[in-house]
Amino acid sequence: MLLHLEREYWPGGTNGTIRIEGYKICHTVERPWNRNSPDSCIPEGIYQLHREYNETWGWHLCIENVSGRGKVRILPDNCPVDREPKIAPVSRLVGEGRGSQSKHAFEKLKEVIYSILDQKEDALLEIRSFPDAALNLVQFERAWMD
Repeated sequence: MLLHLEREYWPGGTNGTIRIEGYKICHTVERPWNRNSPDSCIPEGIYQLHREYNETWGWHLCIENVSGRGKVRILPDNCPVDREPKIAPVSRLVGEGRGSQSKHAFEKLKEVIYSILDQKEDALLEIRSFPDAALNLVQFERAWMD
């Protein structure tokens, strides 16, 4: 099953919306794009989502094998700019890279993804620019278009 994360790039952070078959699941907030450095949101592309458990976060979602990063987690956080790089689901966007009600949005997203994985289907996340919003970086990052 393919989910779409459409992003808007801003100097203070990256905002997005995750949809499945046109239905909005939640918004997201991430660090600003910084040419895929460790303090950047991850590059656009298609990624496989996995479930993971650890003592710190309990059950959560992750993307493995991100170019130049390894694993990136999907975790609740209303303002992920100052912490570990991640994609943070939020219910509402309140600024550049900032949102609110992240725990609620995370549980909603996790429920959708886990139901896909429980049916033995792959859960794929396609990350792309929202074509008419903010700083459309696709025009500057030709590698994303290949």
